[in-house]
Amino acid sequence: MAILEMRSITKSFGGAKALINVDFTVEAGEIHALLGENGAGKSTLMNILTGVVPMDAGQIVFDGKAYPDPGIRQMEQAGIAFVHQELNVVNDLMVYENIFLNRELQKGLFLNKKAMVEETRRLFERLGVMIDPKALVSSLKVSEKQLLEICRALYSNAKLLILDEPTTALSNDEIQHLFHILKGLRDKGTSFVFISHKMPEIFDISDRYTVLRNGEYVSSGYIKDVTPHQVTSDMVGTQYVDRDDYAARPLGDTVLSLRGFTGRGFQNVDLDVKKGEIVAFTGLAGSGASEVMQTMFGVLPIEGGQMEVFGKRVEGSIHSFMKSGVAMLPSNRKENSVIPDMNILENVYIAEHTLSRRRPFIVPAEELDKYKKLQNMLHIKAEDPRDPIHSLSGGNQQKVFLARWLDIGADVLLFDNPTQGVDVGAKLEIYKLILEFAAQGKTVLINTLEIPEIKKVSDRCVVFYEGRVARIFTHDEIDEHTVMLYSTNAINTAEAVNQ
Repeated sequence: MAILEMRSITKSFGGAKALINVDFTVEAGEIHALLGENGAGKSTLMNILTGVVPMDAGQIVFDGKAYPDPGIRQMEQAGIAFVHQELNVVNDLMVYENIFLNRELQKGLFLNKKAMVEETRRLFERLGVMIDPKALVSSLKVSEKQLLEICRALYSNAKLLILDEPTTALSNDEIQHLFHILKGLRDKGTSFVFISHKMPEIFDISDRYTVLRNGEYVSSGYIKDVTPHQVTSDMVGTQYVDRDDYAARPLGDTVLSLRGFTGRGFQNVDLDVKKGEIVAFTGLAGSGASEVMQTMFGVLPIEGGQMEVFGKRVEGSIHSFMKSGVAMLPSNRKENSVIPDMNILENVYIAEHTLSRRRPFIVPAEELDKYKKLQNMLHIKAEDPRDPIHSLSGGNQQKVFLARWLDIGADVLLFDNPTQGVDVGAKLEIYKLILEFAAQGKTVLINTLEIPEIKKVSDRCVVFYEGRVARIFTHDEIDEHTVMLYSTNAINTAEAVNQ
């Protein structure tokens, strides 16, 4: 029995058609994967369902009731909750305050804090989540904020939960724990729309699927009846070939050196990286790989050792690292890259004008000319550079932030999970760009949990375990099984047992 039926949904923004007669159905008690590249129409369809944007035409029936003109509060009260990819927790509030935001418990005229804390604790115990209800949200890891967002939605007792890339910040163990929770709730009758670009997860968790492409319905069915290859082909519209685009290139002199590099969550990292080289960091969540990268850009303080770029020691603020030619794409776009009050063009030139004290005034014509060159180079799909940055898909937002750093002529590019939350086609474009940057003489470091991604682009792979370098692999040595052995310390554990 269908809990949701969306029929012939149509939506245009200006002259651009975002959805064209799309049909989408979710059964009661199922996990339904909604698939498609960025810009395929997934977010627009879900925003229509949740009342964020109005549809131009179509019909929506949820839980047996028709909604000709759905509104946000109306759909929330009907039992639909949306957990967005970009986190919407309030950092300045405590965990329990986020759970009860806009639905606080009262005791007379006052808030019943004790009851809300206890209710939050019981919720976490039921779901197996280890977070202190009284902790300040700003102190949580990104993975904990993601779990908090999901718990907040689950507390509302929603009949249908929309999960948009819910695993991007979670470790493998946290993903499996989340999937255990979702399957248990599904078996009790809760329905889910699961939006993801990770095929192994889609095939692990989903019962059925629907594919959209260019705003149109393409296919749907039971996940057990198709292969990842077939689904990916439906998404991109052409036969997808999982090829290795890696190509070795001549490397120059050493550009970046770490000696005894120590910081929050890692210690004594020694590494030399050459001009034109691509080096990948990897390891389980909490291994220290991301913290090393953040410290290399001044986000976190250097606690020991040193970092040199072109033979000169770099330390201090982010501004100091930027002046030394270091740039970084952080993993959390919303909190650390997007400047929401600025348009696309302003998001590009903000870094260059922050560095240049000799240019106190902005010349729009000059900035527009530079933007157009960067847009062509990076293939940024944007109608008007003065459109809001949030009007772009995740993949195109990443390209805008790449343009930001290319605009200052950065020589060392640090990418922390650069393809997080972007689709297959956008991933391939980002891989190609990384290889092109290296061919142009840029020094590139990426941090990613996806071993196939490392194999596609990197010359070397640095595996971290509990804050230390466990092993450095050359490109030819990179193998998913072996890398995971070092990431989990399984290989050292096995050696110890055999001794």
